[in-house]
Amino acid sequence: MSRHVLVPMDDSEPARAALEHALEWEPADRLTVVHAMDELEASYGGRSTGSEPDFFAGVRAVADGYDATLETAVVTGTGTADAILEYADEANADAIVMGSEGKAGVSRMLLGSVAESVTRRAEIPVTIVP
Repeated sequence: MSRHVLVPMDDSEPARAALEHALEWEPADRLTVVHAMDELEASYGGRSTGSEPDFFAGVRAVADGYDATLETAVVTGTGTADAILEYADEANADAIVMGSEGKAGVSRMLLGSVAESVTRRAEIPVTIVP
């Protein structure tokens, strides 16, 4: 039985740590690195769904040293967490490994946490890497 692990990715240190964790500790036949954007971010940011962010080249360089089939995707949704969860469902992912910015206090209350939202709502296991 094949295992498919999804790693949401942006250009941050916690996201890179999550990718390295997934490559080292999460056995997978398929590993999909997905850049999820809020629909508003996509429309105002000038990047369309399907155009690959520059940091994906670095993602591939990190993955080269591991025995994993790496796929990439750029997706949008009504929110970043929604886009991640919708893609995980559509792609039949078995697990999600993602980084956390580690926000605390008022910042977390006001802004929320994508990692927290994904964890609460996912129907598959989620590993949060600080």
